[in-house]
Amino acid sequence: MSLDSAKSNLWLSLRRFFRREFLPVLTDLRLAIVLLLAIAVFSISGTVIEQGQSVPFYQANYPEDPALFGFLSWKVLLSLGLDHVYRTWWFLALLILFGSSLTACTFRRQLPALKWFARTWKFYKQPQQFRKFALSAELDRAPLDTLVPLLEKRYQVSREGDALYASRGLVGRVGPIVVHASMILILVGAIWGAMTGFMAQEMVASGDSFKVQNIVDAGPWAAPQIPQDWSVRVNKFWIDYTPTGGINQFYSDLSVIDNQGQEVKHKQIFVNEPLRYHGVTFYQTDWGIAAIRIRLNKSPILQLPMARLNTNGQGRLWATWIPTKPDLSAGVSLIAKDLQGMLLLYDTTGQLINTVRPGMAVEVNGVKLKIEEVVGSTGLQIKADPGIPFVYSGFGLLMLGVIMSYISHSQVWALQNDGKLYIGGKTNRAQVAFEREFLTLLDQLGQKQVVEEHNSLQAIANQDA
Repeated sequence: MSLDSAKSNLWLSLRRFFRREFLPVLTDLRLAIVLLLAIAVFSISGTVIEQGQSVPFYQANYPEDPALFGFLSWKVLLSLGLDHVYRTWWFLALLILFGSSLTACTFRRQLPALKWFARTWKFYKQPQQFRKFALSAELDRAPLDTLVPLLEKRYQVSREGDALYASRGLVGRVGPIVVHASMILILVGAIWGAMTGFMAQEMVASGDSFKVQNIVDAGPWAAPQIPQDWSVRVNKFWIDYTPTGGINQFYSDLSVIDNQGQEVKHKQIFVNEPLRYHGVTFYQTDWGIAAIRIRLNKSPILQLPMARLNTNGQGRLWATWIPTKPDLSAGVSLIAKDLQGMLLLYDTTGQLINTVRPGMAVEVNGVKLKIEEVVGSTGLQIKADPGIPFVYSGFGLLMLGVIMSYISHSQVWALQNDGKLYIGGKTNRAQVAFEREFLTLLDQLGQKQVVEEHNSLQAIANQDA
């Protein structure tokens, strides 16, 4: 056997295996259901388990002893990739396999069926062909010409001699194909977003500018999406408080700055109202206290950074140390919990010595200390997902396909043969409504036949007279 013959036989064997063994399994509805359930389960796990956090975070929240559910520790979580579910190879493999199943089913079953239903030359020429219909009738002396105007009111009618075919609602047959196409489009968008998108987090003080750098999660092809030729300036950050002192809303006034220092976009953002620029979205998600501006006696305004304290979940506190002597041998500690409330001053022994609000001055260690301003910082979550347009388009197409699928595809056949009119029909949905319509059609046909016979007799009588 020659090499070319061996290659040909191998190719034929592979094609035979693909058509007879692989395709039937790939297009099996049971496989699609299993894949869909698996995708749903892992998607839920990606929602429940915090994504893109640091290793210490998972060590603290998912300890080995006791492990969650007896087995889910931080080591298991990280080894399985459950900290970034949507970018793991096995989750993407599930999406690709499910998309392949939908595509194969569409081309193997849906499109051939649509091609058959789209034909308009399905005329039945033999009376016995009407016996297969659950709805059929045989009428004496009813002309085919009488049936045509009754059907044309709601159907698209085709005629060939004494045979007739009428149909409506073909779009209902297109609906399942649109649903399949929409799901494939959603999967393509999800895969593309996972491969090219990124997520970052930044905590920026009011008045500072920044470039997106603190990337917490990114796909392997995400580099082109990360901004390099523009930055963002936080013009101002502030919080609106309720009369009882609670936070009502927090705002960030942002400007997008190009490399020449020109503002190219400006927007005030708050929760659920982000800034979008060149495919990157900036969400307002958090806040903090970055620094405090003070004046000692008649000194220039000094800005001291503030650090967040570990309160073990008992609220938010920020603190800094304010020197009251040039050699730093004496000073006070200042603690704040928000941008407008009372500031607490402690001496080196930990004793509360005074309280002060922004704009007020107090004397400590023989020095006049004035609090000029508490500088807030905005917490921004930054995302880029190039697959979002595909996903949104897919969901829109999915809703359209579902609506289309509810439209009934109804068909009626008729044949004039040996003085008799044979009628049959079927539908894929709303069977009861179609039966009523079919019976109404027969009633109208009978009434019209009686009227025509009466008119014919009247005409004969007029001639005799």
